[in-house]
Amino acid sequence: MEEERDDESLYPDDLLKIAKDPDHLGRMNDPSSSAYIKGPCGDEMEFYLVIDNGVIKDIAFYSEGCIATRICGEMTSKLAKGKRIEEVLDLSPKKVMGELNGLPADQKHCTILAVSTLYKAIAEYLLKP
Repeated sequence: MEEERDDESLYPDDLLKIAKDPDHLGRMNDPSSSAYIKGPCGDEMEFYLVIDNGVIKDIAFYSEGCIATRICGEMTSKLAKGKRIEEVLDLSPKKVMGELNGLPADQKHCTILAVSTLYKAIAEYLLKP
């Protein structure tokens, strides 16, 4: 199944470019907050946030998963960076999907994993004493 999910022929060139050369892939040593979720499909997603005065100044994600998971992590990062937390809380899997023309229909759950992990990182930040 993992092999099928990583069949590059299922993805348009612009989405493959996002997966192969993501700007936000990596981990951070000292983020303001971070979160990890393992999705029902087995893919893993981590988000790291640097937040200053309520604005996401820097963001990184790390994923152990398929092409679609990396694409969704990158697009979610792109849509959140530089925005106020309140704005980012309006981000939905549907909005991420709207930016990803050509994502295979059976991979839409990856947008849920990415947005949920981002929300968990924001919640961790907001709940800090």
